[in-house]
Amino acid sequence: MTFRVGLTGGIGSGKSTVATLFEELGIPVIDTDAISRQLTQSGGAAIPAIQTVFGQSYIDSSGALDREKMRQLVFSNPASKQRLEQILHPLILEQVHTLADSSIAPYILIVVPLLFETGDYKDWLHRTVTVDCSKHTQLERTLKRPGMSEQTVHSILSHQLSRAQRLQLADDCINNDGNLTDLRPQIERLNRLYLELAAISN
Repeated sequence: MTFRVGLTGGIGSGKSTVATLFEELGIPVIDTDAISRQLTQSGGAAIPAIQTVFGQSYIDSSGALDREKMRQLVFSNPASKQRLEQILHPLILEQVHTLADSSIAPYILIVVPLLFETGDYKDWLHRTVTVDCSKHTQLERTLKRPGMSEQTVHSILSHQLSRAQRLQLADDCINNDGNLTDLRPQIERLNRLYLELAAISN
């Protein structure tokens, strides 16, 4: 059985960068955001349910989810956010399990932005790690993304756990306030740890 490590962190913390560095060490990465995008693209498995629950106006001309329109809705309406999660989360979880079960690697990294918020992975993961950085760094990085305003970023942050809560819940922490030179030794150290833990568990 492959040892399973869940990677999380707030918006702009650098989860994708960290995941890429693990991949460079030969570790398979399952990205739940990428799965979510597949499910909500034209012809995606989640589109019929989204269309039924939210209406045709939330599907763009190509048949994919209108992400910007949906983002505005879910951050202003908690009930809509919950309805979208009820559609997406079971489908994402099913695909994550399928991919994990087919892996023959010593361990795999599963990137879940809302890892502790959803609770879906709580009893399934063997280890959790959070990517941590200051709120200032989060804002600075996120505002560089297209279509992001300071108001939108603050709204997203308000729906995520605080840094302190994530640090308390995670087994391990990666500090990402610096650059790649600061990151690599932390990734290499954790990779050695997870390989050791995987060997013990198997």
